[in-house]
Amino acid sequence: MGLWDRITGEFIDIIQWTEPSQNEVLSYRFTRYKNEIKNGAKLIVREGQAAAFVKEGQLADVKGPGTYTLDTNNMPILSTILGWKYGFESPFKAEVYFISTRQWTDQKWGTQNPVMVRDPEFGPVRLRAFGSYAFKVTDPGTFLRELVATDPSFEAYEVTNQFRNAIVSRFVDVVGSAKIPILDLAGNYEKMSKLALDKIGPELAKMGISLTQFFVENISLPPEVEAALDKRSQMGVLGNLDQYAKFQTAEAIRDAAQNPGGFAGLGAGIGAGVAVGGQMAGTIAGAASAPGQVAAGHTQAPATPPPMPTAASYHAAIDGAAAGPFDSTALAAQMKAGKVGRSTLVWKPGMANWVAADTVEELRPLFAHLPPPLPT
Repeated sequence: MGLWDRITGEFIDIIQWTEPSQNEVLSYRFTRYKNEIKNGAKLIVREGQAAAFVKEGQLADVKGPGTYTLDTNNMPILSTILGWKYGFESPFKAEVYFISTRQWTDQKWGTQNPVMVRDPEFGPVRLRAFGSYAFKVTDPGTFLRELVATDPSFEAYEVTNQFRNAIVSRFVDVVGSAKIPILDLAGNYEKMSKLALDKIGPELAKMGISLTQFFVENISLPPEVEAALDKRSQMGVLGNLDQYAKFQTAEAIRDAAQNPGGFAGLGAGIGAGVAVGGQMAGTIAGAASAPGQVAAGHTQAPATPPPMPTAASYHAAIDGAAAGPFDSTALAAQMKAGKVGRSTLVWKPGMANWVAADTVEELRPLFAHLPPPLPT
């Protein structure tokens, strides 16, 4: 401290602290030359502040909001520590710490790593949680002794990590002891917040801190568990899976019929359609024979298996006339007899015109052993 600070310290008789708005300062030590305070000096403590006097390493007194004249009349504890026969006629040495007692809001907390808990429905699962809290200094003397000590400027970041560790540790205890099912946690955030507040409060009180608010904003599961729950929800929305399977089969038949080259797919689709039709017929017959005995949402299995699907048959232009219809086996016999070739025109129900046999997708395997036509 320079000469000017020493000279001005002899004349300054007002002790006060204006908190900086840009910093989160919880405690500030008032600076005076050699910590000398004149007899009759004015102490101004604003709302949301407290002033603590420390003499020879011992907490002497704590003042709340107000304006004070520093003399032996209003500081008996300090005068006892000083023990001067002259009282406060001469400047006395004492450290003055201003402590912010306002509420500090929007402080964040969260679990850095997933927490393992046991759920009554899903068994062991891992949870993550985060939220916010608010705190304030309610016991300046304890706060000074336990945290500030001799720090000339004690800021919030120096203690918030400790707060978060205590909060997460006690919150895990709350989740484990509450025994609330995972699927019900979303509707019990308020209850969880209150339980955590009651559990964490005594821990911070040991440091002169009061936890004024505590909020649980989110409790989440690992992505793979959430995906499994989504699948389970989809199954619940579908409801009757038997009806859903029939609907999917009908959709497959429609798609196969719209594909002109999909002979195998069409055959499978027709077979599936016949199977579904037979099942539905059996269900209707069972319902007609025993009315009122079939429970809602349940169907009876058919008494006999459905008929096998039949392959498509084609007409062929042989010797200038339409012959047939021929299935694939009969067409193969006509080919061996030399009556049907690649360029033979064929037609079946559903086709608009006669086309060459080797242009039909499902007939091409019949010509696999034949050489292609000679180039012209």
